[in-house]
Amino acid sequence: MKVGFNFSNLLGTVYCRGNLVFTPDGNSLLSPVGNRVTCFDLVNNKSFTFGFEHRKNIARIALSPQGTLLLSVDEDGRAILTNFIRRTVLHYFNFKSNVQDIKFSPDGTHFAVAAGRMTEVWRTPTFDEERQFAPFIKHREYTGHFDEVSHISWSGDSKFFLTASKDRTARIWSLNPVEGFVPTTLSSHKDSIVGAWFSHDQETIYTCSRDGALCEWKYTTRPGQDDEDEDMDKEEKWFVVNRNYFLQNNAKVKCATFHKESNLLVVGFSSGVFGLYELPDFNTIHTLSISQNGIDFVTVNPSGEWLAFGASKLGQLLVWEWQSESYIIKQQGHFDAMNALAYSPDGQRIITTADDGKIKVWDSKSGFCIVTFTEHTSGVTACQFSVRNLLFTASLDGSIRAWDLIRYRNFKTFTAPTRLQFSSLAVDSSGEIVCAGSLDSFDIHIWNVQTGQLLDRLSGHEGPVSSLSFAPDGTNLVSGSWDRTVRVWSIFSRTQTSEPLPQSSDVLSLCYRPDSKQVAVSTLDGQLTFWDVENADQVGHVDGKKDISGGRKVTDRVTAANNPATKHFNTISYSADGTCVLAGGNSKYMCLYDVASGSLVRKFTVSVNLSMDGTQEILNSKNLTEAGPMALIDEQGELSDLEDRIDRTLPGATRGDMSARKARPEIRVAGISFSPTGRDFAAATTEGLVIYSLDNTLLFDPFELDVDVTPATTLHALNEEKDYLKALVMAFRLNEKYLIHQVYESTPVNDIALVVGGLPRVYLSRLLRHVAGFVEEGPHLEFGLLWVECLFESHGLWVKENRGECEAEMRRVVRCLKRVQNEVARMGNENEYTLEYLLSQPAVKGNKANSSLQMETAPS
Repeated sequence: MKVGFNFSNLLGTVYCRGNLVFTPDGNSLLSPVGNRVTCFDLVNNKSFTFGFEHRKNIARIALSPQGTLLLSVDEDGRAILTNFIRRTVLHYFNFKSNVQDIKFSPDGTHFAVAAGRMTEVWRTPTFDEERQFAPFIKHREYTGHFDEVSHISWSGDSKFFLTASKDRTARIWSLNPVEGFVPTTLSSHKDSIVGAWFSHDQETIYTCSRDGALCEWKYTTRPGQDDEDEDMDKEEKWFVVNRNYFLQNNAKVKCATFHKESNLLVVGFSSGVFGLYELPDFNTIHTLSISQNGIDFVTVNPSGEWLAFGASKLGQLLVWEWQSESYIIKQQGHFDAMNALAYSPDGQRIITTADDGKIKVWDSKSGFCIVTFTEHTSGVTACQFSVRNLLFTASLDGSIRAWDLIRYRNFKTFTAPTRLQFSSLAVDSSGEIVCAGSLDSFDIHIWNVQTGQLLDRLSGHEGPVSSLSFAPDGTNLVSGSWDRTVRVWSIFSRTQTSEPLPQSSDVLSLCYRPDSKQVAVSTLDGQLTFWDVENADQVGHVDGKKDISGGRKVTDRVTAANNPATKHFNTISYSADGTCVLAGGNSKYMCLYDVASGSLVRKFTVSVNLSMDGTQEILNSKNLTEAGPMALIDEQGELSDLEDRIDRTLPGATRGDMSARKARPEIRVAGISFSPTGRDFAAATTEGLVIYSLDNTLLFDPFELDVDVTPATTLHALNEEKDYLKALVMAFRLNEKYLIHQVYESTPVNDIALVVGGLPRVYLSRLLRHVAGFVEEGPHLEFGLLWVECLFESHGLWVKENRGECEAEMRRVVRCLKRVQNEVARMGNENEYTLEYLLSQPAVKGNKANSSLQMETAPS
């Protein structure tokens, strides 16, 4: 089995805090999710997460106007400069202060950083011939504000910029010294200023404050002064010429943005309402409530058509098209801890369940949430797929629900005679029987799916049932309990016998191997044991206490190495081929073990985010005070705003209360599952749904690279030598998608069979993957199908014998061909009568035209 899994994507979390940024073309949106950045492609309905991680949650991000450089800054002021196109980290830097805002100038030569009360302007790193020793060169520092600078806005010519501060003033600065210009202070507000912007012609300045006041400034003489008043000063200054108020029932302004080209002002309020206004007339275009909590950030794409909103309290991300009044995307993650996950049989969808009582269905390819089920009234603890796209979930509300993922509805609900809180679930391979276990009762309940009738209650355990698993072939049911036993039940036989397998400690999790011959068991003392089900013999053992141990919380009195709370596995999963087991628990690590040898193959670190508990190995003693750890000291009562000072948390609530869970979450892995293809796996963590994949195609991933293999020599072989096979192999070795695409489209139709026949088989899976992608995305349908036909004519037997190596690519090819078939059939059905009409008409018209032509050319 291949074990080179790398981070691929982060699902389940769409927005945490910070700002949102549109790309220069306006088709993609960048959103900070914890200590990572996710890019949502709004046109192609896809998303990806950058591979780099910050040490704390990201506070601000900025993208250069050329769309090449991404600058992200965390809560401590540590910045990462990334090549946005290549998705590679270029430089690390520390601003040594909390960064409230960061903006690139419109010409892309400088960027301004609001660091505390100062504003720093830095030169943008360039990649010209003049190489720089230090990528970050400070241009100038600007001081003058008496409180934190909260907003920065550049003028259109990149010569001036505005800063807005909590000291109720806005200031105008020049990038370089300008003759006759003096930095100006604009002070007319009674509350802290949220934003300040130049108009498109730079003749007007708009400032907006938290109390809902909007001021319009112009460079003129004092308003109301007549020409006859010669005694008064006629000096031109920036004066307020107009003042407007939003009047939103005492709701404070939390964020605002201004689109210069269309004169649109978008304002988000603390009540969850946003307003769209046209300036300078202050005409209200729209007012809409989109959230139960306040809107934290709003932005507009460059064309002014789409508005993006972020609400951190519930993790909401919305993109709204204001002209058509429709949502482009409307996404929300779980606002409580995830408990379980499951892959669909085709691997295209991932189901997640959480303590908020919601079940979310995620598209593994696009990364978007397709549907959310909210019928459960309490936390959902387990989920499992069955045949025919049926999903079963268990909840603490005492119900087992069956869902139809074709019609997206709950078609069956199973309950017990007494009120129970179900914590485990298992469904047999035929989808006819569903079993559930509870921590309240020691019995296993069995229902018939078709009738909904409770068939039996299996008794035998002397403790709560913690885990259930049906054999993939449907012969046996295995249950694990806190009574230190694992029982194998033959529920389909007449006797319904159960055979106990004694364990060394309480059983936390178990799972069947895909061939139904072996069971892996995880216990409270950190042991992994492997049992032969047929002979009831223990065939393997792994001591994983030291492997998974790691991470010390701020409240722990013992070190990470001696903490028993992190030394066991809460969830385990077999790989698709059954050779490896992946396990995770209340730790920042996930461990991959080889079953045959019992050795640790690889160790995955879920997160390095210091904003969460359990990611540090050693605590810093300077953060420990007489009142306890600094991270747990309540500073809420000292905040400047009244709304922030009010404590709305429930007394004693640490798990179900949303605000308390967001304040100091603990890192843990609640669920792990391999995809059916075995090419990737998903883990339900505190950060979100983390996907690790073998198919994480980087933009530059060279394969057997040589000195002579360059893009220039590849193009020379393609255009000059006309050696298409050589050019294709060189493009694969460089693994540049544009080169592979160019060779693919330049190959003549008559040479496709020769090129494919001579291709080394080491490149076969890559060619299959690329051809399927080009057929899906490209306009050349028949050309792509010819490539697929030649591939299977030349290498079909080898692909059949080595299905394991090409399984993911074959699934993509089959999906692509099915889509083409459906589209052609649909197009034919829609145009059936039109085609009949067109085919019947030209023959008549052609005959008439020919006859008339013959009459004209006949000799007179």
